[in-house]
Amino acid sequence: MDQPIHVAVGVLIDDKNCVLLARRVKGTHLEGFWEFPGGKVEADESVEGALGRELQEELDIIIGETSPLLQVRHDYGEKQVLLDVHRVETWSGEPHGAEGQPLAWVGVGSLDNFQVPDANADIMTRVKTLLSAA
Repeated sequence: MDQPIHVAVGVLIDDKNCVLLARRVKGTHLEGFWEFPGGKVEADESVEGALGRELQEELDIIIGETSPLLQVRHDYGEKQVLLDVHRVETWSGEPHGAEGQPLAWVGVGSLDNFQVPDANADIMTRVKTLLSAA
């Protein structure tokens, strides 16, 4: 079996207790689904390094402190992914869709209205717990 695609994923929660989701653009795997921002970890990168690079490219922000939340392995059939999920505790800049992707700050009561890839189900459960505890 091929090695899974290693992906760094960021969970950003703002001061209004909303989490940031990005919509996958047309022409991408699972287009139209909402996801937590992030991207592939390159061979010479740490997860934190990849997360910083990806969020700068995707959201035009500089991340500060992060903390690991969970790891998720998922098999889509045609490919497998390993999601390394970190909560981004601090960042500078105002997140925006630097690659043209729509963004949404979503409260816990609205999360179920956003269709996410199957691999994100465990992340959603953890995020709901975080938002509900705040």
